[in-house]
Amino acid sequence: MPTIDETPLRADAARNRERILAAADEVFSERGADASLEDVAKRAKVGIGTLYRRFPTREALLGALCDERLLALAANSRTRDDVMDPGTSLREFMIELATHASHYQGLAVQLGTVLKTHTTGCHAGTAEGQRLLQRAQKAKAVAKNVTFDDLLCVITAISLAVEQGGAAKSRVTHLVDLFLGGIRMR
Repeated sequence: MPTIDETPLRADAARNRERILAAADEVFSERGADASLEDVAKRAKVGIGTLYRRFPTREALLGALCDERLLALAANSRTRDDVMDPGTSLREFMIELATHASHYQGLAVQLGTVLKTHTTGCHAGTAEGQRLLQRAQKAKAVAKNVTFDDLLCVITAISLAVEQGGAAKSRVTHLVDLFLGGIRMR
């Protein structure tokens, strides 16, 4: 399936897209991922129809905003293959993804849907998570019946616990370790 980012844009459409992304980053940083898309359009100085033509859903907009971080997360993860065992690599990826999921207040709730928006970064993040899980399973560091969707559920739960419970982000590592202790091969 083609990614959203592969659609060629006219120069004015490209400028509008960048203004929408910049405005969305500001609005979501200030008010959370569930902030009004009308407010995003106003801040970008575009009509709401322009916003929806480029980003038909909130998740598509969030996916585009997350692209750079997810691409960097996936690329960074691949560099660890030679220096970390598969279980530790999966752990680091989960910690980074859980931390990323709290970049905007409320993003954690939508993480699973956002990762399915088919943007380049979302595809890279999902593919890397699946690759790491398979490596960890092959190395017998993780049980065979664990799926990537299981990991996403846990990452979402951890992110929500940190975001809504007022817990320090340093708890992410503790909570990931707690989960991984439960899914290790015995």
